[in-house]
Amino acid sequence: MEHNHSHKHTQAVINRLSRAIGHLESVKKMVIDGRDCSEVLIQLAAVKSALNNTGKLILKDHIEHCIVDAIESGDKEAIQQLSTAIDRFMK
Repeated sequence: MEHNHSHKHTQAVINRLSRAIGHLESVKKMVIDGRDCSEVLIQLAAVKSALNNTGKLILKDHIEHCIVDAIESGDKEAIQQLSTAIDRFMK
């Protein structure tokens, strides 16, 4: 299902993703440069946390906008899709 819409936090999500991408590039360089594995793992944990927090922000926007609209219009498929997305996000 494709939606052409934006949410209240769209720019914040874009900014967070850009920072995470930059951070991940730095981690890649650490590996190329042969940095200590412990340092690399710590930085990977920071990237993972940044992505999880970005996902939470997207989820918040989705619930506040898309799911509210789906409930109001009786769209049960949207609720099921949210459940599937949450299951995949939490793995």
